[in-house]
Amino acid sequence: LPTIDLGSSVRSETAAKIVKASEEVGFFQVVNHGVPPGIISRIETEAEHFFSKPNSDKERAGPPNPYGYGCRNIGQNGDTGEVEYLLLHAGAGGEIPGDSFRYGQRVKQIIKSPNDPYYVSAIRELACEILDLMELELCETTSSHFMSGLIRHVDSDSALRFNHYRPSDRTGIGFGEHTDPQMLTLLRSNGVEGLQISLQDGVWFPVPANPSAFCVNVGDALQVMTNGRFKSVRHRAVVNSYKSRMSIAYFAAPPLDATVGCLPGVVKPIYRSFSWGEYKKAAYSSRLGDSRLNLFKLQP
Repeated sequence: LPTIDLGSSVRSETAAKIVKASEEVGFFQVVNHGVPPGIISRIETEAEHFFSKPNSDKERAGPPNPYGYGCRNIGQNGDTGEVEYLLLHAGAGGEIPGDSFRYGQRVKQIIKSPNDPYYVSAIRELACEILDLMELELCETTSSHFMSGLIRHVDSDSALRFNHYRPSDRTGIGFGEHTDPQMLTLLRSNGVEGLQISLQDGVWFPVPANPSAFCVNVGDALQVMTNGRFKSVRHRAVVNSYKSRMSIAYFAAPPLDATVGCLPGVVKPIYRSFSWGEYKKAAYSSRLGDSRLNLFKLQP
């Protein structure tokens, strides 16, 4: 997996490496990312504290709809896995859409800081920096900070997901194969391996755990915006027999009413444009492993 140093002084070279990794693999790791270790440690400790609570306490923050606590059931269409999770809204405006008061109150009852503003702000800025570097290399004609502006927007639909995989005596799938529907995912784990990616059908490669890095992967929306140039790659999580694995994923997403389509300069789009809300609805109404982008492909 490509490892990219964001501390490099030559910004154009860093941008070129990110674009190359996004084209060839769809996954890469970033080091010297600028997210303070103390902020990371604090949110990881809080997440560990939450998952150590009795099930009866955790279930007070569920079921997820879509935000909240869930166990084994992934989504509402029959997918299951050896995982418990907490999904939180992480938009730039801080407001939780829908039934925000009930959701906010029941989560705050059991977790001290469910959406650490310092961590969310730091990880959002990291995602925006990566998107800006991509744009620097991709689009001379695009206005500056176009893609990152969607994430910084007050109505951004970004989310934060905590996954906890307990040890198991039998090898099993913690979270089944899928692609991420959003623009970009930034993930880190507690140093325990389990993430796997598939660059070819049926062939899975383990991603080494690097506690000093964030793992970054291209989402479906970014594949559409780059007209298929960037790859939204299938990935999954497996459980092991010796240690719990915990991961924290930040999903960078635009506002629900934002248009997702090819960046300027594309002559022959292969996908039709759609709103992020339309694609999110398609994602939530499909099975985990479905190829959702096929629904939006234009006929040749």
